[in-house]
Amino acid sequence: MANETYEPQYSIYFDIEKKVGKATLGLSSNSIWNTDSSRLTFVLSRYKFVSRMFSGFKQVLEIGSGDGFASKIVADRVENLTISDVDPIFVQEAKVVNRNQQNITFEHINYVEDYLKNSYDGIFALDVFEHISPDDETKFLENILKSLSSCGVLILGMPSLESQIHASPASKDGHVNCKSGEDFRSSLLTYFHNVFIFSMNDEVLHTGFHAMSHYLFALAANPKSL
Repeated sequence: MANETYEPQYSIYFDIEKKVGKATLGLSSNSIWNTDSSRLTFVLSRYKFVSRMFSGFKQVLEIGSGDGFASKIVADRVENLTISDVDPIFVQEAKVVNRNQQNITFEHINYVEDYLKNSYDGIFALDVFEHISPDDETKFLENILKSLSSCGVLILGMPSLESQIHASPASKDGHVNCKSGEDFRSSLLTYFHNVFIFSMNDEVLHTGFHAMSHYLFALAANPKSL
């Protein structure tokens, strides 16, 4: 019969689909899935790391969410998630993709020029910092600190400077501020008392040699006063 699977325990899938519909890939995640599907596992792994670090946080902000497809991974582990992007097209995409997620709110904002006046326990930006011009880096980080609580945590993730020899021409055009591990740490130590750098290759997070890492995470805690 329709809606009955060979093993009956899987019939619940139909109930879930009827309740919330099918998941929707956003504009960028759809492109990744159809052009380089394994890369999507890398993206999801980065969000999983953030979700574990911020698990239980009450108020979390994502800067540069893109289409918001992976944001749900974080939203499922925090009380409230605000996702934001500089591009209104991506904000609209994120609203469609996360239409069933009750604890997500949406903002259109450029963190180089402005900041949200709320106070967040955790702020993260994945694949954003490398797109911030070095001339705008100070303003970007200062605006983040204005939105971060006095005991808040910031997580930034970006491709390493060493990885750029392997980047596509299109990626290189947008990657104007990649850094090596120690430079990444030094940039953030101006604003935080503690900065921890992690390496990532594909979906594997580790504490290995930064220069051999394709991707870098910075976890910054104990913000300094501006």
